[in-house]
Amino acid sequence: MKKILVDVLPFEVDRNIIKESLEQKRPLIVTGVVQRAGVKNQNGRIYPLPILQREAKRYAENEIREKRALGELDHPDSTIVNLANVSHNVLELNWRGNDLVGKIEILRTPAGNILTELLSAGIRLGISSRGMGSVKNIDEQTVEVDDDFSLVCFDFVSNPSTQGAFMEAKLNESKIITIDKYYKLNKIITDILTTKV
Repeated sequence: MKKILVDVLPFEVDRNIIKESLEQKRPLIVTGVVQRAGVKNQNGRIYPLPILQREAKRYAENEIREKRALGELDHPDSTIVNLANVSHNVLELNWRGNDLVGKIEILRTPAGNILTELLSAGIRLGISSRGMGSVKNIDEQTVEVDDDFSLVCFDFVSNPSTQGAFMEAKLNESKIITIDKYYKLNKIITDILTTKV
């Protein structure tokens, strides 16, 4: 039976690059691993490489090429990307071994502005794949995504479930070293919601 499948990878962004992109009115670009094939994640799920390769190719040839590879801030329980919640657009997907690496532009939408503020405050977020498909049991603690899997999008979320994959912010294609500082999420959200535009 097909159901929504969600998997999350954490990433970090250098706050200085966010400040620089805002000051120079240039797009904020983040890059990093968005999905990993052939490895059991913390959700107990394995994505076979051929299935992820097929879906990444389809996504690149359709959504990315047509500049509609949009994602949301937070994960809805839907296969529809809600334009009111769009925060980013995927620009590229490339393979590095079993890691699917994405290049993502943070948009200047209301949700994108919240995402930028969270990232600039050092909040550790995750990038999450959203798709539809079924799974088959491998053992009591492991399932494998079946061939009917269909990738919907990648969303930014607050609850990372997979370790070891981090994103880097980029401006003008220059590599930036990431800084990992933590702030309280509640304070940041309160600041965002109480700031008058």
